[in-house]
Amino acid sequence: MATHLPVVRSASLNGYVELAQSLGLDAAAMLRRAGLQLRSLSDPETPISTQAVRRLLETSALASGAEDFGLRLAARRSLSNLGPLSLVLKEEPSARAALDTLCRYLRLLNASLLTELEEHDGLLRISEDLVAEPGAPLQQSMQLAVGVMHRILHELLGERWQPLWVGLRQAAPREPTRFERFFGTRVVYLAGFNGIICRASDLTQGLAAHQTAMASFARRYLDGELSRGQRNAQTTTRQLITALLPGGRCTAQQVAQHLGVDRRTLHRHLSAEQTDFSAVLQAVRMEMAEQQLRQNQRSLAEVATLLGFSSPSAFAYWFRQGFGCSARAWRQGRN
Repeated sequence: MATHLPVVRSASLNGYVELAQSLGLDAAAMLRRAGLQLRSLSDPETPISTQAVRRLLETSALASGAEDFGLRLAARRSLSNLGPLSLVLKEEPSARAALDTLCRYLRLLNASLLTELEEHDGLLRISEDLVAEPGAPLQQSMQLAVGVMHRILHELLGERWQPLWVGLRQAAPREPTRFERFFGTRVVYLAGFNGIICRASDLTQGLAAHQTAMASFARRYLDGELSRGQRNAQTTTRQLITALLPGGRCTAQQVAQHLGVDRRTLHRHLSAEQTDFSAVLQAVRMEMAEQQLRQNQRSLAEVATLLGFSSPSAFAYWFRQGFGCSARAWRQGRN
């Protein structure tokens, strides 16, 4: 059975060549090693592999020694890099409405990027997740995603706007001041999410009117694109579970919502591929558990949270049922 390969617009690498060259890298050679071609960047609408983009960002950061490579690339972005979607966003009455619209059309730009908005006690959390195979290095891609979101909000709200704080799942960098300078606020590392915390009221202010015939045309175009395109249900479900588990919000209903279908439709598609949601969830959890325990960077309680368990005891019971021993014993036997 063919595996769905998520793609992203080549506009996601806007500014890459210039950034790579400024850091002493051979941009064309780095692209080739990642499985990409320099000519594919000439048209921002060219679809390219998200896996190749992730590989390119990680290897470029390693080769250049720039641990903030993703943020440096994000600094070169503007709203216009979103293509037709930028016209639609500028037409919205408020920044919050623009973010809701961005979430609706996001999979047309990047099939592997998820953005969620959660409001509580006057605060808005804007979370970014990437669907990827378990164990895939995502540090630079997440920097880019959160950095671009920060740039979008700045363009919508003005340069005076700043978030309250930013969360990144990655470990603290050697030079944290670079990150704080980019975001203009405190950055929390090894956080439970990748994203931005701001006041919900900040996003209710009105935007300058930009209603044009082109914006209406762009919306119709995006709606048409959204109505097309089918995915391999099992592969996409695995990717979504991998992204959603760390937030403790991974259910069949939520995965179905991300796919734009109801839960029964998701069940029907998975059944056609001889599986079901529980089986896919179990397989992904086992892969993620092995990965986290081998890395030996987090406590068992933290691993339990990353795998979406409500308590360490629930994780301990699940692990013993699936692996035949305790998580502690499994870790000790492999380290």
